[in-house]
Amino acid sequence: MSMHRSLKAANKITTKRNVLKRYERIDILRSRKKWKEGDRAIGLPKTKPSE
Repeated sequence: MSMHRSLKAANKITTKRNVLKRYERIDILRSRKKWKEGDRAIGLPKTKPSE
């Protein structure tokens, strides 16, 4: 059975997200050396996705 054309287009959409998951924010903070093991994961500072 073939895939519906609206679903084919959805696979090709790759937009830049401006909202990150908590683990993604922690990864960014680690790369910027602003996160230490044992720090709380609640109340993280705002981060922008790296380009």
